[in-house]
Amino acid sequence: MSPGMTELRHKYLRHHKKFPHVWCPGCGNGIILGSFIRAVERLKLGKNDVVFASGIGCSGRMTTYVDFNTIHTTHGRALTFATGIKLANPSLNVIVVMGDGDATAIGGNHFIHAARRNLDLTAIIINNQIYGMTGGQASPTTPYGANSTTSAFTNIEHAFSIAELAVAAGACFVARGTVYHAAMLDRLIEKGIRKNGFSVVEVMSNCHVQFGRRNKMGDPVTMLKWLKNHAVSKENAPKVPPDSLHDKFTIGILADLDKPDYIAEYQKIRQKAKRK
Repeated sequence: MSPGMTELRHKYLRHHKKFPHVWCPGCGNGIILGSFIRAVERLKLGKNDVVFASGIGCSGRMTTYVDFNTIHTTHGRALTFATGIKLANPSLNVIVVMGDGDATAIGGNHFIHAARRNLDLTAIIINNQIYGMTGGQASPTTPYGANSTTSAFTNIEHAFSIAELAVAAGACFVARGTVYHAAMLDRLIEKGIRKNGFSVVEVMSNCHVQFGRRNKMGDPVTMLKWLKNHAVSKENAPKVPPDSLHDKFTIGILADLDKPDYIAEYQKIRQKAKRK
């Protein structure tokens, strides 16, 4: 019998020191944290064998609440710190959580080169289409025509598609889920951690305070229903008429490839250098 959420909470959370959390009531970050914990439990990873790294923003607080080896890094640099940790101790399971602005704006170059390099890291990127903690500014994933504090007369820039960007940059495992489809998200994060190589799990989430209010999208429940209605499974996407997909996004596993791991290749270089 698998443990219940209460047992997992006591096992994995620093509940006696760090709670109550700072997230707004109804924020999707709590769902994502639950999925991450359940994935770790199913994989039977020892807490001392996990490093959980984060950047700046609402998602950055997630490392505060879990009882693993954790590091709360600077804005956009979470993958850089994680790279150093993994290279120093390849036996560790290094998971990185970032927001859409953190990962693809100031951290964008680190993101595409981490995918290209194929170091064995797992990146969980929470896409709520806005800078939530810092004031509701437009991010690289804010939709064209949306409102934010920096696009009060609507956003005229076009948004990144994070998962598709990861595929193009060479990540060996790429998936997209939502906070509505929580059971699917559990499995996607588990598979991302299990995969050897650079894995990306994009999670579409709601920010009903900074994004929802400005764009008249309603309360958290209404925004969750929006995620449900705008998500199309990878299997069903080819059956949907193209003109009906313009405001939708695909969920599921978008890439699952086997590629040479950076650390294994680096060790070969070290052996060659020793023989010289």
